[in-house]
Amino acid sequence: MRGKTLIAAALAAIGSFAIAPQAAQAHGDLVSVRDGYMPGTIVIRTNQRALYYYVSPGQALRYPVGVGRLGMQWSGTAFIDGKYIRPAWSAPASIRKDYSRLPAVIPGGSPQNPMGVAAMTLSGGGQYAIHGTNNEASIGHFVSHGCIRMHNADIQDLYSRVMVGTRVVVTQ
Repeated sequence: MRGKTLIAAALAAIGSFAIAPQAAQAHGDLVSVRDGYMPGTIVIRTNQRALYYYVSPGQALRYPVGVGRLGMQWSGTAFIDGKYIRPAWSAPASIRKDYSRLPAVIPGGSPQNPMGVAAMTLSGGGQYAIHGTNNEASIGHFVSHGCIRMHNADIQDLYSRVMVGTRVVVTQ
């Protein structure tokens, strides 16, 4: 009986390591910051193509992101108003205008789904989100219709850290 208990404990420990997110997969770097945002705030600097998640006074996790292309950038304050794992995606009218052949809905988990593995919608009508991407080469560029794209590992890391109601500040 003792041997079975030890084996079960060992398998449980191995399983927990296999499932736990690996920090090495995420691209976030802990950096020093000088501005006074409160811990728990997300700040997106579109000109740097970087998202900062403030973890303590003077420190933030910095992630590379893809941001809105010319004419599709925005700035202001919003709040996370929804969190979704492998969301289905339906193109808003502004995107459908440019890509009329898109299907009505792209199912969650599809390689063609631009939302990647997770998405967090922003207040203000559901038009914008911080989301993963299956197009890794788009990170670090001006590529979207206003959404903030992250590496899938990074959105998973950020998703686990924030709650609905988290403040998001977008600056140029």
